[in-house]
Amino acid sequence: MTVLCLIANPADPAIDSALVAAIQHETRGEINWLHQRIACEIEAPRAADPVAAARAVIGNRPVDVALVPAEGRRKQVLVADMDSTMIEQECIDELADAVGIKAEVAAITERAMNGELDFEQALRTRVALIKGLERAAIEEIRRERITLAPGGRALIHTMKAYGAYTSLVSGGFTFFADYFGKRIGFDEAIANVLEFDGERLTGTVQSPIVDKSTKLHRLESLAAERNLPMSATMAVGDGANDLDMIKAAGFGVALHAKPHVAAEAGIRIDHGDLTALLYLQGYTDEDIVR
Repeated sequence: MTVLCLIANPADPAIDSALVAAIQHETRGEINWLHQRIACEIEAPRAADPVAAARAVIGNRPVDVALVPAEGRRKQVLVADMDSTMIEQECIDELADAVGIKAEVAAITERAMNGELDFEQALRTRVALIKGLERAAIEEIRRERITLAPGGRALIHTMKAYGAYTSLVSGGFTFFADYFGKRIGFDEAIANVLEFDGERLTGTVQSPIVDKSTKLHRLESLAAERNLPMSATMAVGDGANDLDMIKAAGFGVALHAKPHVAAEAGIRIDHGDLTALLYLQGYTDEDIVR
C-alpha cells in the first residue's frame, strides 16, 4: 500500500479541507490529517498517478506532494547535508565575504552544487582564495552569520527519540559542522578540516576530502553496522554532491534543491521546512519533539 503525502511549510500553512477533499476526489483513498493545515496524507490512493493528479489540483499553491510506501516509513538512519540544508547559508561563501570576494566564491559554489565542476577541485580553489583569514573572524561568522534551517532540531530530536541514528556529513568544514551538529542534536558530524598556521588559514584543507562518495559510504556503513536494509535509511541534501546518497536511501529527499537534483531525487520538498521529513515518515504533530 502507498500513502500520498501533502505537506506545506509551517510558516505558510496552505492546506485546507477543501483542497484535500478535491485531491481525494481525484485520487480516492482515505484522508488522515497529521497536522491541521500543514500535513495531510491520503492512504491507499487508487489513481493511476496520484502525484500528478494531486499536483494538477494544487496548481501554484505552496504544497509539496510525495508518494511513499505505507510500510517501513519511520527510518532508523538519517544522513544530512549541512550547508543550505541544516543551515541556511553556504559557509565558504560567508568566509569569502569577510575578505571581500563573496561574489567570486559564490559563483564557484553555485557551479559546484549544480554538478558543473569537480567538487574537490572547486573546494580547494575556494579555500585557497581565503588564505590568511583569522580564526577570530571565522568564529564571528559562525556566531553571527549562520542560522539554523527551520525544523531541523525538531527533525533530529524526534527521529532520535524514536530510535534513529543521525549523521551530519558535510562537504563543508568541521569548524562549522562540529558546532552546529551539536546545537542541532546530531549523533555525529563529519566534514573537511581547514588547516591553520597559528591563527590564520593556510588556504589548504586536509586530505581526504569529504565529498559525495563519503556521504554515500557513511549512509551505507551506518545501515550495515545496524543490520538494516537501505530501505530503513533517509538522506537529505540540496546539491550535486548529495545526489548519490539521495538515490541510495530508502527515502532520498531533495530539500529546496538545485533543479537537476530535485528532478532526479525520489522525493522533492520545494516548500516545506525540515519537519516535512517527519511528515513523510508518518509522524503526527503530537509525535514531534520540539
